[in-house]
Amino acid sequence: MNFKTSAPRRETFLVSVVIAILVIIGQVVPLPFFTPYALGLLLIAYLILLAGVLLDNV
Repeated sequence: MNFKTSAPRRETFLVSVVIAILVIIGQVVPLPFFTPYALGLLLIAYLILLAGVLLDNV
């Protein structure tokens, strides 16, 4: 399978990084939403970044 990849847009990258940072902070300091759903939110951050790489204009 040949995938045509491209660099994600800045906004896509920043959204995924902000979610990942909040999850990491939520592991140190209990945050109401980010601590119980840390693994799922980290997966969502990765999938957002993956979509930005594989799809154009995302």
